[in-house]
Amino acid sequence: MNRTPQEVFADHGKRLGTGDLKLIAGNYTEDAVLITPAGVFHGRDGVRQVIGRLLTDLPDADWRLTPRFAGEVLFLQWAATTGTHQVADGVDTFVFRDGLISAQTVRYTLTDRTD
Repeated sequence: MNRTPQEVFADHGKRLGTGDLKLIAGNYTEDAVLITPAGVFHGRDGVRQVIGRLLTDLPDADWRLTPRFAGEVLFLQWAATTGTHQVADGVDTFVFRDGLISAQTVRYTLTDRTD
């Protein structure tokens, strides 16, 4: 695969929208590393665990993304709202390699929706 980080990220968003964890994990390298406050997760199984938790926390969310690319790295600030919960402080970092995501950090605070 010879995709730019921007192309990978755009495809990642489309795959997230499907909720299909196997499809989502296909955008990551086999040796991907995801770092979260809950620990370090490895490989596509780790991707499915971390992204599965995110999608469980924020089903059918309305996402607001602010991406900043610098070469093979993406700094992403985000917020999301569901019918019952929200995140106002989401921050991820992505590292891309060979047209896939090779590393990601994920951090957010899930709160009850206040409006």
